[in-house]
Amino acid sequence: MRITYFGVRGSCPCASDRYRRYGGNTSCVLVEVDGEPPLIIDLGTGLRALGEHLRAPLAAIVTPPLAANVLLSHLHYDHVLGLPFFAPMRHPDSIVDVYGPAQEGGSLGETLASMVRPPFFPVHMAQFQGTFRFHDLEGSDEFAIGAIKVKVRPILHVGHTLGFRVEVDGQVLAYLSDHQAPLDLRSIEPNVLELCDGADLLLHDAQYTEEEFAGLPDWGHSTANYAVHVARESGVKHLTLFHHDPAHSDDDIDRMLEEARAAAAPSPHLEVNAAIEGSTVDLGEL
Repeated sequence: MRITYFGVRGSCPCASDRYRRYGGNTSCVLVEVDGEPPLIIDLGTGLRALGEHLRAPLAAIVTPPLAANVLLSHLHYDHVLGLPFFAPMRHPDSIVDVYGPAQEGGSLGETLASMVRPPFFPVHMAQFQGTFRFHDLEGSDEFAIGAIKVKVRPILHVGHTLGFRVEVDGQVLAYLSDHQAPLDLRSIEPNVLELCDGADLLLHDAQYTEEEFAGLPDWGHSTANYAVHVARESGVKHLTLFHHDPAHSDDDIDRMLEEARAAAAPSPHLEVNAAIEGSTVDLGEL
């Protein structure tokens, strides 16, 4: 299983020299498994570059069109803003299956279509040449996409939000991009422990410093140290800090990473890194 980060930022995209090393696009991750269609997790602004990446191998040929699958954690703007700019959907035979949280008052597909339409965007989503097929998830779902096993659980955030556990041939990725830490920064919800249990790689919300969390305790996010705590308690092997705050420069994230590694030091088998846009991790090589 290979994981490539096309968007690692939270809340809103940002661009300047302050964000050059870690990147400024919002949440979007590509999971590649030999013999399986691409699996995309979240549709933030990183999706535009991911679409160009996927389309490149097809540029010299007419067929086949793109077939892909998406796991969508929730519908906040930073997780769906890339949707209208996904170049493979310009091919009339492209088909993308989107698995995401069921919505009140309408289906997942209807809700997303209401966001991609005039006057917010020049065309309606129904005018895309490719086809989206939407699958509403209630929260505690388990299913297979080919050889890929997916476990879905609701996690605490603002609105209906899902965490994912993706497993292939014993390799496990856990994805909790937006996760409301408890006020005590110690307790852990059973759903979180279930998703993260023994994972080879955990991508976890690490948006706030301890000081920022004290002032924003109910804004739906976690600290880097709480991400370490979750990883330690669930036996994770590699933790990657994710969903970097747009106010945090590269140097700020460096400092947060250093503190997180210090917090993880009592667990010598836990490795901690921060997600870098454009980088790839092969779970078979960890």
